[in-house]
Amino acid sequence: MKITVVGSGGWGTALALLLLENGHEVTIWSHRPEKTALLRERRENPMLPGVPLPEAMNYTSDLAGAADSGAVLMATPSYAVRETTRQLGAYLTPGTIVISASKGIEKDSSLRLSQVIEEELGGKCPVVVLSGPSHAEEVGRHIPTGVVAAADDLAMAGQVQDLFMNPRFRVYTSDDRVGTEICAAMKNVIALCAGCCDGLGCGDNTKALLMTRGMAEIARLGVALGGRKETFTGLAGMGDLIVTCCSMHSRNRRCGILIGQGKPIQVALEEIGAVVEGYYAAANARTLAQKAGVEMPISQAAYEVLYEGREVRGVVSHLMGREKRSELEESWS
Repeated sequence: MKITVVGSGGWGTALALLLLENGHEVTIWSHRPEKTALLRERRENPMLPGVPLPEAMNYTSDLAGAADSGAVLMATPSYAVRETTRQLGAYLTPGTIVISASKGIEKDSSLRLSQVIEEELGGKCPVVVLSGPSHAEEVGRHIPTGVVAAADDLAMAGQVQDLFMNPRFRVYTSDDRVGTEICAAMKNVIALCAGCCDGLGCGDNTKALLMTRGMAEIARLGVALGGRKETFTGLAGMGDLIVTCCSMHSRNRRCGILIGQGKPIQVALEEIGAVVEGYYAAANARTLAQKAGVEMPISQAAYEVLYEGREVRGVVSHLMGREKRSELEESWS
């Protein structure tokens, strides 16, 4: 199948390599012509050092190259999804499978990214979400990985499963697109918080507490928005949360470490040198929680640190001192 990968970051490139390995005709689109030239000439993406790009890979900075593609993989930062899809729409034929591998919530609308894509394409193309514990650095090096392909139509999720699955990349299907996307976006907020705990010098006990309670509030939000409980204990939920909170591949965790060590927010973001999706997701989590009437104390605390200048250590003390309650009673409501 002819497949266009829209986005030449580490994640888009790692997935492009996987698709090429599976026998597809793959083109990587870059927003900047100079990035296209660099990939073509060096046969290596600076965001995936040491991972060679085969001669068979194609490159372009013209979205018209997506015409006649059987599938298009969206792997841009969340803030670029709407405008890129708007431009892309002119070249897609009805029925082209659009796979959303970007993670986040749109800032102004609070829409999930698959909803943004559907809006811009007028519903003419089916949208499938691909998510799970899958650092590009490991996928690019052929390390075994498992993810979820989620669509309202399970048969469509199955088609995406067939495109990607091979002995090193296992894909499960799901019909819970809502829950899968909420997990993908909100886990980045908790990963930022996990990094802050590391930067403060907290231990494993603290991180386990944070991750478990963080998933409880992500699940509360996701279920309130129409997701299913089971999704949050699976690969797209707890699986992705574990890897993002615990790995140094995670930009969100690394940024949180710097903040916990006392770096100003903007300095920490700049030092990471790439998009830190959790920074934007913290604002979106707050908005979504208010709209859904859901309590999300960890995400609210993250917002206050990131946007209101609250001191991290004081936030930890505040969260630890909240009133007594039952764990099971509030897990899903």
